Amino acid sequence: MNRKTPLKRVRTKQKRLSADDRRSEFVTKATELFAEEGFGGGTRALARKLGVTQPLLYRYFPSKDDLIKEVYRKVYLEPLEIGWERLLSDRSRPLRARLQEFYEVYTDAIFNRRWLRIYLYSGLKGLDINRWYVGMVKDKILTRILRECRHDAGLATQSRPSAAELELAWVFHGGIFYYGVRKYIYEAPVLEDKAQMISDALDIFLAGFERMAESATGSSEGADQGRRLSRISSPPSDPDTSRRSRSPS
Repeated sequence: MNRKTPLKRVRTKQKRLSADDRRSEFVTKATELFAEEGFGGGTRALARKLGVTQPLLYRYFPSKDDLIKEVYRKVYLEPLEIGWERLLSDRSRPLRARLQEFYEVYTDAIFNRRWLRIYLYSGLKGLDINRWYVGMVKDKILTRILRECRHDAGLATQSRPSAAELELAWVFHGGIFYYGVRKYIYEAPVLEDKAQMISDALDIFLAGFERMAESATGSSEGADQGRRLSRISSPPSDPDTSRRSRSPS
């Protein structure tokens, strides 16, 4: 009678991660955790949820704030390093076309459950992420958009945007942002596809800025500047097609 040869248990050797890979893994896991559960708890609880020891986590991130800052850099700042500022400032293209393309690319980056949940959780917790990001949007996006609007309207571009201009830009930007909140956080139906929604929002924003440009000079020159802005920024007409159907995205 043949005896069965006992099977040898083969131990699979886990690949040892480099320091950079380990750090990247912590950031990825922390991002997922913060998106689902928010920012509560200390580093001990955080390490446990990440499946590592607290001393190992400390080796890469001396504090929870350091980890949060790295999540902010990875999730919120890295997507901005893809030429958005150059796109907004490219005066060889019509202003409206630049704004349409920018907001389509921008919303591709931020319209996802993880990005929006982390942003909203950090606001509720009173963390710096929101203040950092709001400051970045104001300085790098809205101020630049308003400068380009003023240039197309024939107004001075050296001065800072007025309070009224900034509020108009925030209402425009915030309306687009809230479309993503409705869809990805509230899971509520949206009534237009994203590109059409952006186009509609641009209609309102540019018309508002046109009126603002006219009142800025209070003269027929201001009206001429407003008409110039309207002409430059209007969407190209296509006589062979009607307005796109309003289908949910």
